[in-house]
Amino acid sequence: MDEEYDVIVLGTGLTECILSGIMSVNGKKVLHMDRNPYYGGESSSITPLEELFKRFDLPEGPPESLGRGRDWNVDLIPKFLMANGQLVKMLLYTEVTRYLDFKVVEGSFVYKGGKIYKVPSTETEALASNLMGMFEKRRFRKFLVFVANFDENDPKSFEGVDPQTTTMRDVYKKFDLGQDVIDFTGHALALYRTDDYLDQPCLETINRIKLYSESLARYGKSPYLYPLYGLGELPQGFARLSAIYGGTYMLNKPVDDIIMENGKVVGVKSEGEVARCKQLICDPSYIPDRVRKAGQVIRVICILSHPIKNTNDANSCQIIIPQNQVNRKSDIYVCMISYAHNVAAQGKYIAIVSTTVETGEPEKEIEPALELLEPIDQKFVAISDLYEPTDNGLESQVFCSCSYDATTHFETTCNDIKDIYKRMAGTDFDFENMKRKQNDVFGEDEQ
Repeated sequence: MDEEYDVIVLGTGLTECILSGIMSVNGKKVLHMDRNPYYGGESSSITPLEELFKRFDLPEGPPESLGRGRDWNVDLIPKFLMANGQLVKMLLYTEVTRYLDFKVVEGSFVYKGGKIYKVPSTETEALASNLMGMFEKRRFRKFLVFVANFDENDPKSFEGVDPQTTTMRDVYKKFDLGQDVIDFTGHALALYRTDDYLDQPCLETINRIKLYSESLARYGKSPYLYPLYGLGELPQGFARLSAIYGGTYMLNKPVDDIIMENGKVVGVKSEGEVARCKQLICDPSYIPDRVRKAGQVIRVICILSHPIKNTNDANSCQIIIPQNQVNRKSDIYVCMISYAHNVAAQGKYIAIVSTTVETGEPEKEIEPALELLEPIDQKFVAISDLYEPTDNGLESQVFCSCSYDATTHFETTCNDIKDIYKRMAGTDFDFENMKRKQNDVFGEDEQ
């Protein structure tokens, strides 16, 4: 342990593991430590089921009806991967895909007036959807064609829209789209959590809708992927990667002190030994004095013995409840996966509801989502504080990640990873120069 490293990483959450992997691949000497005896930190998958009951202080343990405990792998933080999104590109870049198997999530749904509907995201689906009337469908179809053809480098494709100054609200007006359509476009296609985006330049929204459509085009059923055996597989894949490139991993290693000299990090002390470093990456739990609380998220893990109603018996899906539909400021999300992903006993389903806390009674806030899931065999409620760093690390060389937010995909986490990388390396993390892999990661048999 008494050695000199380029980078020391504390915590094995997904953000930390990806950065550790990227740094190792880039030739840095990396030491990666976690005070827990398991991988994943906040974003781990808990197995067996008995462990989950213990974690939520339910001493009676799981009933026999839930099957064998070791058939369960329950994510504490549920998220899906966008098939064409940044995380998949990072997985490809670092070749971590060789350790993982993915399945396409079977459907994406949106909540309107107490019911759920499939999210239409192609022209054919838009024309067949019950979400809109006939004339609305035509206008929405025109809008989708505009987005698909939009190219920020080709002014001919702008149709009078200026990507840098026209707001998204004005783009919706241009196509005469009604409030319900705006709701599902902004929240179920562009995946915004609030409506702040309406008054911002439209380019980002257009790119987000493109990402959704391109991800969907890749596998057909939905734009989302999910790893077999749960998200806990992701940090472990990156840990293996780091080890191949000479990184050192230590679990169950307490961190006694982060050693600073003249305001700059120089090492980490653990069990009487000091490992020296030039840069440090960690999650907020390792440096409570350098982070601030930025809100709370409530997540409710629900075990079901049935698929969710009105989803065509899908064995995995996402449901987004736009904030407008339930008089809130932020959306409510439901992620559902099941025995088909080797994360639950045969015939069982796990639905995880999450949202940003807005009131003093968080459990009341998610009632509309829980009603969609009835009957529920067992519920586990977690309310977590969200932290963000107060120090950008440029002086101290201590780079802290943000807590995982309520969204059900990894795009915000990837933005944090790219942001930390840029502050550490001084240059952008560039996907374009990545080694392109010859064949697609996901075998053809998944189609």
